[in-house]
Amino acid sequence: MDSSNSTNSPITTIHPDIIQSHILTRLDGTTLTSAASTTSHLHNLCTQNHLWQKITTTTWPSLNDTLTKSLISTFPNSHRSIFSDSFPSIHYSSASTPPDDSSSPSPLKELISAVDLYYKGKPVFSKVLKTETHKGWFLCSPLWIEILEPNEIIQTQIKFDQNDVVEWLENNLSLSWIIISPTRKRSVNLSSRLPVTVTRHWLTDELEVLYAVVMGLVQCTVKVTCCGKSGGEMHVREVSLSMEDMYGRHLIGRDSLGILQEVMENGERKKVDVEKMKSGFEEFCLMKREKIERKLKREKVIDMVIMVIAIFIFAFMFRFVRLWVSSK
Repeated sequence: MDSSNSTNSPITTIHPDIIQSHILTRLDGTTLTSAASTTSHLHNLCTQNHLWQKITTTTWPSLNDTLTKSLISTFPNSHRSIFSDSFPSIHYSSASTPPDDSSSPSPLKELISAVDLYYKGKPVFSKVLKTETHKGWFLCSPLWIEILEPNEIIQTQIKFDQNDVVEWLENNLSLSWIIISPTRKRSVNLSSRLPVTVTRHWLTDELEVLYAVVMGLVQCTVKVTCCGKSGGEMHVREVSLSMEDMYGRHLIGRDSLGILQEVMENGERKKVDVEKMKSGFEEFCLMKREKIERKLKREKVIDMVIMVIAIFIFAFMFRFVRLWVSSK
């Protein structure tokens, strides 16, 4: 509908309070965004912050935290801004290589992680963590953000009563990891929503659930480690985030910050396609294995060349010494 004719639209005859209280409050974020683009009248009604606050805090309970509330209030459009940045998932396919260690530090002075774990769409765990990113130990160390405290275990009250535990978790355990930049007033969701793979550890019998987003030549991975006995409750003892390149090397903090800033500002927000996420994860792992194998082959060839040169030098020196001794 043309917004220029919005004043003649039948919807203008309905009292705004009725529209907001009985219609707009029933819409999800995507539908509310679509409604806001129809007429100027609906745009004014659909962009009210209380509507978006309810949607964002219902979708991500972690955004109810005092810290995230105060941060969101500084965003250009408050809760509507963080929803548009964090929903549903990020798509970034730049082929540029990660910045090297000599690149200047990113202006991201700190990162706020807002993490929510869901079972069958219902939240079972939420937590917010602040990570200071301007200190030397962070900039020069591999990026590793662990949400839980050492030895902390989350009681989920989820029963391990399924026959195929791996498939059960793949279909029912979803996760959101929103990274917020207080200085840039931007955010990004670094989770594939549903797992890209679930594996059982051969030694500990724990289940490792991975959520991954491929971003060009790097991959962001969230690992959730679950434990528990069959028939008992499932517990979570690890929820961590890391980034690695095509060679399986964990990116250091400085490099990760540059990529995160680029993704926040230039990444596309599209509908989550879990199968595409899984295939992207598998392709990345395949390319990573191939690159590592090629690297090992090159190193093996180099080692052989060095060995041949060393043998040649040793033989030459041995012959030289013999000739020198015989001349005496």
